[in-house]
Amino acid sequence: MVDKNLFPYNLAVVAIFKDEAPYLKEWLDYHLLAGAEHFYLYNNDSSDDYEKILAPYVETNLVTLIDWSGQIMQMPAYNDALNRYRFFCRHMAFIDLDEFIFPKTGQSIVEVADEIFSRDSMAAALAVNWQIFGSNGHDSADLSKGVLERFTRRAEKNWAPMTAEEINECTGDKPFGNILIKTIVNPRATHYFYNPHFAVRFVDFRAVNENGNAVKAVFNLPITADKIAVNHYYTKSREEFLAKFNRGRSDVFAGYSLEWFDNYNRNEIFDDEILKYRAARAQNFSLENDEQRIRRVEKVLVDILTQQSPFDAPPEFFAGKLETFLTCRKLAEVFGTRIGNKSAEEYALVWIYQTLNTDGILTYADLQLLLNELPALLSRPFPVAKKVARLFSEKFLPAMISVVKSAKISDTWQEAWKEVNDLNYTRQLLNSILG
Repeated sequence: MVDKNLFPYNLAVVAIFKDEAPYLKEWLDYHLLAGAEHFYLYNNDSSDDYEKILAPYVETNLVTLIDWSGQIMQMPAYNDALNRYRFFCRHMAFIDLDEFIFPKTGQSIVEVADEIFSRDSMAAALAVNWQIFGSNGHDSADLSKGVLERFTRRAEKNWAPMTAEEINECTGDKPFGNILIKTIVNPRATHYFYNPHFAVRFVDFRAVNENGNAVKAVFNLPITADKIAVNHYYTKSREEFLAKFNRGRSDVFAGYSLEWFDNYNRNEIFDDEILKYRAARAQNFSLENDEQRIRRVEKVLVDILTQQSPFDAPPEFFAGKLETFLTCRKLAEVFGTRIGNKSAEEYALVWIYQTLNTDGILTYADLQLLLNELPALLSRPFPVAKKVARLFSEKFLPAMISVVKSAKISDTWQEAWKEVNDLNYTRQLLNSILG
């Protein structure tokens, strides 16, 4: 397990947005109070004054703003964030601007996630159920007030118009209700997103709900929302829903159906608990500044890389350490950290080389993260990077090529893709490396 103090952020939130300037400040401020420490925001061709709203957050390095143009860009944005920033954040949450992660225990989002993950070493994603909020009877948009103040009525907790069987055959003309989830992931155990609700994890890692039960799809039934939920302000007022209808979607080409307003305009239960949570969190709010954060990270990084000589460490020392050394390498590169007159990144690469050169200590998790990071490792301008390349080509690559050559690949690209991404195939590939 990686020392949590090595990561700049305990929790970062990733979102893609288009023309949502009126909602940005409330959404950011709420999630800061709830424990988020950074935001990776992808601007999808907005034409409103989002830059003015975000400027203070960008200037204080609370927000990394990325322009992300084009249609159907939500999954590319999510996967870009995952690949670029996985070593900066212990946890990453992937949500929309109309969704607010609400820990009902009064804790931070991170504290809830840590408690759940601590019970299962292979849990790499926390699946959090929706709680759909309606319009409160508002036809027009009163933007002088925040979303959380205006919309305090929601559906029943267990509102589930669809069964698990029906959702698998869904054509989009029936509401999902609260069965859909959003995900908080360990980004170093996550492969990619194919759907905004669910991430593909590395082999043998699991998604779990708040009770620790496995979640294997984009929905979680029975619905769990006692410890943590995603308050989803799907409709807002009728006027705001129509604006969303005209703006379109970033996940599929299909637009919003106007019938969805009536389907999702659920107002049965009064619920203003998130307002009380926000007020309570504001009383003792503090945030580590950039200088403190960098100083903390660099101290831990240097301590790890200089704790002893990698050439003197016994084989068992390297077990479970590859994730730590890969994290050190990335952070040392970005921060430009030095140890004496030498780059700390080069120190990290030596540790990585020695780890790969030690027999019998690599795991599935190690190998999958390594394969993901290998192009970056081999591109670094240090002699040891060439040694890593040579070691990989001599020790691991022949076995991998053998498995790939023996794989039965179907004629159609759809079936071939399915087979290559099949867990059994991946296990076979990883086993070939482990010998």
